[in-house]
Amino acid sequence: MLNRRHIRIKAMQSMYAFKGTESDDLIKEQKFLLYSLDSMYDLYLSLLALLTELHKKSKNHNDKLQGKLLGTAADKNPDLKFQENQLLHLISSNTMLQDAIDNKKLNFWDLDFEYVDILFKAILKSDIYKNYTEDSEPSFKKDKNFVIDVFTDIIAPNEKLYDFFEDKKITWVDDLPVVNTAMLKVLRKLKLTSPETALLPSLYKDDDDKEFAIELFKKTFLNSSKFAEEISKKTTNWDSERLASLDGVLLKMALCEFQKFPSIPHKVTINEYLEIAKEYSTPKSSLFINGILDKIVKEYQAENMHPKAGRGLM
Repeated sequence: MLNRRHIRIKAMQSMYAFKGTESDDLIKEQKFLLYSLDSMYDLYLSLLALLTELHKKSKNHNDKLQGKLLGTAADKNPDLKFQENQLLHLISSNTMLQDAIDNKKLNFWDLDFEYVDILFKAILKSDIYKNYTEDSEPSFKKDKNFVIDVFTDIIAPNEKLYDFFEDKKITWVDDLPVVNTAMLKVLRKLKLTSPETALLPSLYKDDDDKEFAIELFKKTFLNSSKFAEEISKKTTNWDSERLASLDGVLLKMALCEFQKFPSIPHKVTINEYLEIAKEYSTPKSSLFINGILDKIVKEYQAENMHPKAGRGLM
């Protein structure tokens, strides 16, 4: 689910939030980083719980229509395709998934039911729903495409839902794009014969990724002063305020990768931190960071310092 860039972003946020020194509690700060990473999985489960509630809402909606005393013929015979959607049924009936949601108390949609109502009404009014219900030849593929389209066009871009997640946990704002992408990847791969574990992917691609998160944070944390001193010597026009800013954190993390991660090519490190700077720092930050990192790499290569070897890690 996690990619290396988001791991870097999480490490950056933890480094930037920490205002202590290298002598302070590293274990505590490392636990905070891992908690922040783990919370992404909670967001993923929360979104699956939301799909479960929307599925449940479709049945309740149809039951109410059929129970109307003065209901129309259409009310008495509502379209049941949403209710009988095979992909939503796979999600709702997945006992491993529902247990994981319950154990972490992530099905908060009973209390925050207004968001389920908002999304459900938006679905019923959409062309996606209209086209889906008008198709007279049901199939699992069509059911899956309907759910994917609903998630892509209605759930993911909903501003009220975005605000809700921001209020629920501030870190989820940055996590949403990554988690939404992971969600779509999982949904697209699902089949009727998929095991229950297919809805519960690992947070990390492999053990190396988790180790990368821990080591990047720890080694940047422990060498922060040394990296800051080295960076400040690379330009006579150094802006001291930048070193204490997000730019300074990104530069220290890049130096950490240059020196402590020999299998990550210089170009990969530079490109990753330039992209992060463009998204999280000032408009001129990427140019500033690129100039300094380029100067440092040229010096390392000229003096054969911190050589790189092996396959690049992404």
